Amino acid sequence: QVQLVESGGGLVQTGGSLRLSCAASGLTLTYNDMDWYRQAPKKQREWVASITAVGYTGYATNYTDSVKGRFTISRDDAKNTVYLQMNSLKPEDTAVYYCNVDLPGSSHWGKGTLVTVSK
Repeated sequence: QVQLVESGGGLVQTGGSLRLSCAASGLTLTYNDMDWYRQAPKKQREWVASITAVGYTGYATNYTDSVKGRFTISRDDAKNTVYLQMNSLKPEDTAVYYCNVDLPGSSHWGKGTLVTVSK
């Protein structure tokens, strides 16, 4: 059974940093592309970043425009964990952050971790 558990959220001031973690069980992250999404209050869930395997040892990363240059997605295959390093946080980054993996025939989500950025 696939499980994703996010952690690392919290309250931070504008300009601060947080590192989110997504620990996976029931699958090996090495062979799967992973995404971070977020959902702000009263807004639809939006895609934030992805990390995609390229070749045997490489990875490609992509970001939504609003976080480029501030957020970094990475993975530690030995720990079966994906990270989202968030720097220069802004109030508009306030949201519940979710990690996601799509497998053949199913899509899996964690319960999310809340990030609140104060002005």
